[in-house]
Amino acid sequence: MSTIAEFRLPAEDTVLAATFDRAPEATIRFESSVSRSIPGLWIDGVDRETIEAGLDADPTVDAAELLVASDEGLLYDVTFPDDARAIFELLLADGGALLEARATNGWWAVRMRFRDRDDLCETHERLLEHGVNADVRRVTDLTETTAAHSRLTPEQQEALSAAFEQGYFEIPRGISMEELAGELGISHQALSERLRRAYETLVDEELQPSNDQVNSR
Repeated sequence: MSTIAEFRLPAEDTVLAATFDRAPEATIRFESSVSRSIPGLWIDGVDRETIEAGLDADPTVDAAELLVASDEGLLYDVTFPDDARAIFELLLADGGALLEARATNGWWAVRMRFRDRDDLCETHERLLEHGVNADVRRVTDLTETTAAHSRLTPEQQEALSAAFEQGYFEIPRGISMEELAGELGISHQALSERLRRAYETLVDEELQPSNDQVNSR
């Protein structure tokens, strides 16, 4: 049974710790892509001069080339040295698939899919053996029924789960929108949009059976 696991990894045990020392307010995420090489890095929350000074001083970065500068952030093609690339090999050695990797405040939040929990456990043990303090935050087993009936995207599911667990829906709220966005490593606007779209999907799913009954009469 396929398994989704969410890890929390310190940058000091993996990559870009020195970059966060220079630019602690930065949010860094891997670009979603299909490629034989390590994807580029989207960086926001910091100006170009500051982040490039951090990347230049970072021993886990061999080179960084700016590809795109937009409202979404700065996209860099980053070349990592062999010892830094070994971290990614540890994650993927047991056939795991990297779904998302995002870093803020010196910590990486990583979502991966494994064929089963045994592969997840082997990956976790390997990370610990190599000195990576990998903290498994959440594990979800995927079934065909779950996959077939869920219309929420992984990002929407993550946002809703985090909002529920952190008390965002409680009265009074246990966490603000800004704080929750910081926990997820995304902007306030991005979180608001994810929650809005998730609400629309859930409401549509809830009302659709009633509408079908009405239309069938």
